[in-house]
Amino acid sequence: MLKYSSTIKSRPYLYLELKKALLLKLQGLNDSEIREKAIEENIFSMNSENRKKEIASTILNRIQVLDEFLMDKIANGTLETSKQIALYTLLKTDLLFFEFMQEVYREKILLNDYYITDKDFNLFFQRKSEQSERVASWKDYTYYKLKQVYIRILYDAGFIKKIDKGLEIKPPIIEKEVIDHLIEKNDKAYIEAMLGEI
Repeated sequence: MLKYSSTIKSRPYLYLELKKALLLKLQGLNDSEIREKAIEENIFSMNSENRKKEIASTILNRIQVLDEFLMDKIANGTLETSKQIALYTLLKTDLLFFEFMQEVYREKILLNDYYITDKDFNLFFQRKSEQSERVASWKDYTYYKLKQVYIRILYDAGFIKKIDKGLEIKPPIIEKEVIDHLIEKNDKAYIEAMLGEI
């Protein structure tokens, strides 16, 4: 069972790192070998030993939620599809981010309100702090940092664009075979979090 965590602050989207590790996996390397390459050869270009280990661990954790079909889509699919599935790995491994996507991003699409404001973030974190002692114990800076990271992830993945008024939702166009595959895997909730409605 996933617990609320704020580790995404220091381990955000990591799309290029995920793709690099996946290509090694598809070449036949196992998790230990990928971890070793991350530490010994610094394949993720990190500047400290701890950071190398932390990022390798996060990336391998995200890869675990992927099956061969999804791995192939990240490695060989279009850039758009590849980035969408990378976002899916975050939804599967970070409960708070998943709930943000469900309760804010998806809700907005369903209500035909395509703008995310500071107020939306504040209300979301306030609700979560009322539901969870762990979230309630975080400092204001943690909420601020999470907000910045969520925006960056959604922007990098192509799910929002920045405009004068703030953030505009750009619901992604996801390949039908990817949607069908995730529904078959009982991951409909994750597709809905990304698309609003299927």
